[in-house]
Amino acid sequence: MQGMKRAYESLLRALLKTFPCVALLGVRQCGKTTLLGTLPEGWKHFDLERRADHALISRDPDTFFRVHPRRVSIDEAQVLPEIFAALRVAIDANRAEKGRFVITGSSSPALLRSVSDSLAGRVGIIEMAPFSWSEVTRTSGRDSFLRRLQQSKAAPRALVDGLKPRGDLAQAHRFWFRGGFPEPWLSQGGTHRARWVEQYIQTYLFRDVRRLFPGLDDVRFRRFLGMLGGLSGRIINYAEVARALGVSQPTARDYFAIAHGTFVWRAMPAYARNAVKRIVKHPRGYLRDSGLLHALLHVPDIGALQSHPQMGASWEGMVIEEILRQLNALGAAHEYAYYRTGAGAEVDLVMEGSFGLVALEIKHTSAVGGRELRGLRDFMIEHKARLGVVLNNDLAPRLYEDDLIGLPFTHL
Repeated sequence: MQGMKRAYESLLRALLKTFPCVALLGVRQCGKTTLLGTLPEGWKHFDLERRADHALISRDPDTFFRVHPRRVSIDEAQVLPEIFAALRVAIDANRAEKGRFVITGSSSPALLRSVSDSLAGRVGIIEMAPFSWSEVTRTSGRDSFLRRLQQSKAAPRALVDGLKPRGDLAQAHRFWFRGGFPEPWLSQGGTHRARWVEQYIQTYLFRDVRRLFPGLDDVRFRRFLGMLGGLSGRIINYAEVARALGVSQPTARDYFAIAHGTFVWRAMPAYARNAVKRIVKHPRGYLRDSGLLHALLHVPDIGALQSHPQMGASWEGMVIEEILRQLNALGAAHEYAYYRTGAGAEVDLVMEGSFGLVALEIKHTSAVGGRELRGLRDFMIEHKARLGVVLNNDLAPRLYEDDLIGLPFTHL
């Protein structure tokens, strides 16, 4: 997997032509530093976790940017919060010049707020993630369903006609089991992957979370991390989690906020727009990387995964992440949510953007019966959705109805 081209490269180049600064945000070890290496010759790279670079910049950030006014990348910017105000001053000294700075950040719920407050209008933001299915199969640059979806007037049949699979089902299952973190893909051994994930969890807890939240109860937060595997894909009841951990509800909420803000957990809000039915309003959540989920669940191989009680939730979360990773790499602005009524009707993913309102149901099976789609159809009618999509494991895309598509994951 060495030398794999990231899907974000084109977006990075495009944003550097539009903004003075670009921020790459994402979970630790997802490839942000590697993406910095694709910048053209002449760029100077600094890492705030390197002692010498930290000392150089922290001594006087304003002077640093006067000495280095352009073509500068700074890794792990959240380590030095005062850098954002100095960066704003440096940008405003020559506001019209584009493509001067790139910063990266991870592991800080306050990071995006700092970027938004200090650099509003001056920065283009890319939310990075580990490898996607499209990147692992080296097909991220070609025509795809989500690229076609950006054409708001494209008919449903035009969205799937001629789509080719990125790989076969066995390859898709391998990606599902392993997840997308780059480092484990460099070694084919399962022992290396298991050890890497264990060390990753330790590093995340002790280097990042403890540094950012020095008053955090390490023991209870470690127990919380262990619980996330079983909570992934479920509607979250903060009272139950709090009781299990022996903490208050506000503390349980803070734990989820930390996991979401450090890009490990994805909090899925409930879709409640224009609802005429009684709906569930509690959030749902997923561990963002399926490989990390399976490590926390101690799933040893794909065979064990397919018989595991969390199998359906794991597949659902992986597919949702694939969709959102591809949209982020395309630079397609969007909002996401899930939908569930008090009577139990459910839509796994509701997306809304310039492409309209799209409702998606996710199934691991090949065939999907009509009864299983009742909740999806009702949502589409009630909310006047542009399109309904059933992500499944069929052999080829199908048009179930005029505005309802069956799309195999391998073709996503």
